[in-house]
Amino acid sequence: MTTKLTNSNLTAEIKHLGAELCSLKNNTNIEYIWEGNPEFWGKHSPVLFPIVGTLKNNTYQYNHSEYHLSRHGFARDNEFELIDKQENSATFSIQSNAETRKVYPFDFELQINYALENNSLTIGYKVINKGVVEMPFSLGAHPALALPGNFDEYSIEFEKEEPLVYHLLDKDLIADETKTLEVQNKQLKLNYQLFENDALIFKSLQSKALTIYKNGSPLLKFNYEDFPHLGIWTKINAPFLCIEPWFGYSDSVASTGDLFEKEGVQILQPNAAFDAKFSIDIL
Repeated sequence: MTTKLTNSNLTAEIKHLGAELCSLKNNTNIEYIWEGNPEFWGKHSPVLFPIVGTLKNNTYQYNHSEYHLSRHGFARDNEFELIDKQENSATFSIQSNAETRKVYPFDFELQINYALENNSLTIGYKVINKGVVEMPFSLGAHPALALPGNFDEYSIEFEKEEPLVYHLLDKDLIADETKTLEVQNKQLKLNYQLFENDALIFKSLQSKALTIYKNGSPLLKFNYEDFPHLGIWTKINAPFLCIEPWFGYSDSVASTGDLFEKEGVQILQPNAAFDAKFSIDIL
């Protein structure tokens, strides 16, 4: 099942499974979201919760017990309930249940709101701790942008002039080693060699916005001011690029497995709520 949003400039479609954005088109029918061809990657824009990335041995400890969570958590595989629908906005929700508590023993609600305004789609997240204990979590977005044609024709312009220091991955875990990308005039030219070792993981960037260009012409802009971390990823030879605002990331190779000690984890107090949003502007 999908829900469609429209305004005079844009149309968005969201699958109820995973509350996953699967289409964003302008009024000339240009598609900006990856089609989800499983030959490369069968997703469009999965929601990452209650972890981002991979746990060491897919395992963590809490309260003297051991739990197992697969990469990126379970929200993307759960059916969300549509709790509010307007012509240009919709809000989806999942709540903890007996199945989620087997792998994540906390009482929560995750709401995701999609809203169109002019040439922009804003995606907002609300995490609610419905329990009586502190709740550790990570949260991330994983939208895949359709980049048809020659991948080398595209580039990313970062908001600020800064060294682009990223962390390498070692078997899906964050390694101690970093590298720095070369940019000219805040622009990173795209090529598949950048992703030979998987995603580029930026723990700390001054830039809180970036713009995608094709042959020097701007296509769209990401604004992710609320999010402290960023991932950029594609599959070799695939015609898409994922821009991923995150709270948290994979375990480090030296992780203790204690969820409360996990790098980048958020700790939400009982009966408290956490809010964050990012936007995609079609240029």
